Amino acid sequence: MKQRDNLARPRDRQAPLGVHYNPDTFGRFSESIARLMGTARFLIIQTILVIIWISLNVLFLALQWDKYPFILLNLMFSVQAAYAAPLILLAQNRQELRDRRQAETDRAVAASTQANAEFLARELASVRLVLANVVTVDELRDQLEEVIKLLNQQNSK
Repeated sequence: MKQRDNLARPRDRQAPLGVHYNPDTFGRFSESIARLMGTARFLIIQTILVIIWISLNVLFLALQWDKYPFILLNLMFSVQAAYAAPLILLAQNRQELRDRRQAETDRAVAASTQANAEFLARELASVRLVLANVVTVDELRDQLEEVIKLLNQQNSK
């Protein structure tokens, strides 16, 4: 076992078998494959290819490379399924992560919006309280008329 000189920091993570890849790039690739496999176009093309494959192997005996029961075709479907399932799961996991992040952002925005709405409601209530103490023009006119009447009564005496 090889001893390390610097034990103060963790060892750099080595890729198994020397294979290096970018997880984000691989994730985008898996999403594109999952998106492609989930289309009607893919199913139609695959159906056409299977019909051609079977037709060539049944009708043209000279071209037979995969005789009935079409073991090679079955093997290709098995390989496709073996790769498709993990790629689709990876794409779903990435979508779940995006959904989780979006939900966290939505919760933060909702909390901020609620706090702003509560602040505005308090401000509106305080404005209403202040306006309740403000003298209106009609009240001021009525009081002025009363003062004028009182002054007129004082002057007439």
